[in-house]
Amino acid sequence: MPTSRRSVAPETSGRGATYSISDLAREFALTTRAIRFYEDCGLVAPRRNGRARIYGERERVRIKLILRGKRLGLALAEIRELLDLYEVSHNERAQLSKFLTMLADRRARLLQQKEDIDAVLAEIDGIERDCRRRLKTN
Repeated sequence: MPTSRRSVAPETSGRGATYSISDLAREFALTTRAIRFYEDCGLVAPRRNGRARIYGERERVRIKLILRGKRLGLALAEIRELLDLYEVSHNERAQLSKFLTMLADRRARLLQQKEDIDAVLAEIDGIERDCRRRLKTN
């Protein structure tokens, strides 16, 4: 997981901590373009001050959750669904239930991929043995 340490202290105001796009890019080892893409996808919604984007703690946490979801192999649409569930219900119950379903599905897909990989590796082993045997006899 990317470090959670901020290299630059966030600005604070009456609205709480705020971050620039550069602050968040640095903190999460992302490009500013990636963060703008998440905004285009509706995953984060910074305030605007003219052309400047002002990110709050909500957006910072959402970026952290986006990256966690991506590491788990979830699609951005799935991540958005989870984030939206929390926004609608303002509690974790629906979000956690959906997350468990998504994790079970992801686990099943990974286990199937693992089986497929094991089968291909076994086939490669067999072909390799056959090739070596044929080389010895020729």
